[in-house]
Amino acid sequence: MMIQTFSSTIRRKEMDAVLTCMVDEKLGPGELNTKLIQTVKEFTGCDGAVAFRSPAIAFSYVVKALDLQPGASVMISALAPAWHYAAVKNLGYNPLVLDVSEDDGLISVEAVQEGLKNGGRLLLLHESMGILPDLEQILATGVPVIEDISHSVGSVYNFSASEEGQAKPEDLQKKAGMMGLYSILGLEANDTVTAGGGAVLIAPKRREWIVLKKVTDEAPETDILPDMNSALGFIQLKEFNRNEEIRKSLYDIFKKSLASGKNKTFARSEENPSTIWSFPVVLNGSFKDAKQYASRKEIEIRPAFDASVISLLGEEEQSKYIHAKSLFLRCVLFPLYPRLGSESATKIAKVLGTLP
Repeated sequence: MMIQTFSSTIRRKEMDAVLTCMVDEKLGPGELNTKLIQTVKEFTGCDGAVAFRSPAIAFSYVVKALDLQPGASVMISALAPAWHYAAVKNLGYNPLVLDVSEDDGLISVEAVQEGLKNGGRLLLLHESMGILPDLEQILATGVPVIEDISHSVGSVYNFSASEEGQAKPEDLQKKAGMMGLYSILGLEANDTVTAGGGAVLIAPKRREWIVLKKVTDEAPETDILPDMNSALGFIQLKEFNRNEEIRKSLYDIFKKSLASGKNKTFARSEENPSTIWSFPVVLNGSFKDAKQYASRKEIEIRPAFDASVISLLGEEEQSKYIHAKSLFLRCVLFPLYPRLGSESATKIAKVLGTLP
């Protein structure tokens, strides 16, 4: 029996919430959508939020709230999900693709500075694999940031204390999604928190929430997340800490095994605890060899960035993004999810240590 790369973390509790929705015939947006928003507010500490049917719809309301000029350049990572590129283009903006750092697959402050020089007006920042980039330095450039926390929800960033030491401790530690002007929490099938589809658009501060509320109050019902999905998302967020504990213990086992072989995973900062989303491995050898080897041991692995921005670009265009292209070709995902079980985890750990 093949161990799949992804498996939903949906348990009995989540299914019960969805079934209750169906029995009550409350399928459209209603009180469970409100319940989901309330849970997001409690989880992140944000001022307000709206749940939409897709991340792309959520982004369309971001640009409305910011009143972004048509044709403006929006900076995105070459390894961000493909919807970043499509949404920016479809809304009449110019996607300005940035390369990543090879050790963590994230946009660096240098890449952002370069993007600003090339006319970037907004940064749609994908926090890939749950890891947070150097947000302190990125924010210091003055660029307006929209965080995509679909992988990184629950991660924490510690800012350095100011020289005067005036900042309160709670101002120095911020959760993912609370540092940009707005943030998008994707709820798609393979996101850290899933609702089977959709996204929550978060306004961390009151000032941005007032503007967002104004532009979303007029939203048609067909843009808003239905209660059936909201029921799933709500329970998933409630269960987040329990699921994350299991993911973290699996990650530690896998990382230890991987260290005994010749492949590596992404660097994670010790001082900024990051959420675990899947298990990325940067291969030393070829994907074909690794896939065959894992398949023989009944483990499915897949390219980590096969549905990312760089996958939409032509061969010539791809070669402009040296690090992103290298990771696009060499980085794979191994299964890591709460329902894995100890037998499968042992099997995976063994393969990680002996992978060609």
